[in-house]
Amino acid sequence: MKKRWIIMMTILVIFCVIGVFTPETAGIWEPDAKVNYTDVTWILTATIFVLMMTPGLSFFYGGMVRQKNVISTILQSFIAMGVISVLWVVFGFSLAFGNDIGGFVGNPATFFMFNGVGAKTNALLSPTIPLALYALFQMKFAIITPSLITGSFAERVRFSAYMVFMILFCIFVYCPLAHWTWHPDGFLRQLGVVDFAGGIVVHASSGVAAFTGAIFLGRRCDRGGDRTPANIALVILGASMLWLGWFGFNAGSSLAANGVAVKAFLNTNTASATAMLAWVFFDSLRGRKPSAMGAAIGAVVGMVAITPSAGYVTVGQSMFIALITTIVCNVAVHWKNYNSVDDALDVFPTHGVGGITGTILTGVFVNGLVAGNIHVFLIHLLAVVIVCVYTFVVTYALYWITDRMIPMRVSVKSEHIGLDISQHDESYGIRFGERELAEYLDVEKTEEK
Repeated sequence: MKKRWIIMMTILVIFCVIGVFTPETAGIWEPDAKVNYTDVTWILTATIFVLMMTPGLSFFYGGMVRQKNVISTILQSFIAMGVISVLWVVFGFSLAFGNDIGGFVGNPATFFMFNGVGAKTNALLSPTIPLALYALFQMKFAIITPSLITGSFAERVRFSAYMVFMILFCIFVYCPLAHWTWHPDGFLRQLGVVDFAGGIVVHASSGVAAFTGAIFLGRRCDRGGDRTPANIALVILGASMLWLGWFGFNAGSSLAANGVAVKAFLNTNTASATAMLAWVFFDSLRGRKPSAMGAAIGAVVGMVAITPSAGYVTVGQSMFIALITTIVCNVAVHWKNYNSVDDALDVFPTHGVGGITGTILTGVFVNGLVAGNIHVFLIHLLAVVIVCVYTFVVTYALYWITDRMIPMRVSVKSEHIGLDISQHDESYGIRFGERELAEYLDVEKTEEK
């Protein structure tokens, strides 16, 4: 077991040593006359908001799982802030936004170790803000995307294997998709695909990757057992933090303190509010009691739905998009309960289906069908198909590769006692007897050998 941690520590040390000897471009932090400091102030604030979404997601997911898996679930999101931040500085930002290679990926050497990333603007990427600020803003999107995936394989994934998978996902899925969609020379961007803040790059990709992971890892062992959520209050807290952070996520994607930012802010709040009510009302119409969990999930679905079009549609259209997407996602969540795929926290039916539906509706309202332009609509349909197929195939391969390196599923005994104790020797208010714990630890050590 220690070998895998020795390898990971060695890689980190190598990156740090390389960083020491990587020269900094002369004058990179000198003032740039092209910088608009009003835009800088807003994007700094938006970046903070987006980063806050990841701990918000950790509470959102942590409250949904059982008490014996709360800490491990929260940590799976929290650790991404460390792993992806380092990876992004070393070469992740280059892969996503470096000099274009055929419209599919950036040159990893362009901004290696953030060389050339400083206070200067960049005509292609950040015309009014420092490139370093743009890179930081985009980093927060890269952080939350693998965190979203964790909800699908909650309560059964090995922590060290998850960290390896997260790195591979960022390199081979997230960074290419970000380049395709957001880099001016990316091939989806060139086709005319609109993804204002990540309907495709973040939500569709994480949803499909989550679905793939649920298939690959299989169902949890206690099928039919008690799966009472640990703490609904944590779910509400997490949803509230996500709602607040999403203003930076969407409105910050204007990359300027302007009317587009205000429009995205307004549409984000309106869509979330509409979706929250729609989810509660739709549940009630189907004979279910209105629930706090449903209200929280509905609010998040609304934010997912409006993400790809937030800066472009009218406020009335944002309400319609939220309503349609919420109904589709609600049906998808309940349909999921009748199949054999154990997507533990409904990542695909909410984020995946929400991102896909929102992207398709973007093709309807943003210079698309409502404007009589069927070409734009078809381009968005094509983009959804390409992204979903690419993500499914590549992600399945990454799960397989990771599993060959480190078994991704914990043992049955570890799953039974919970990941908090088995993976981290910590617990969320659970106390085990000395005999029970000693017996478990003895079995676990044998399995690890």
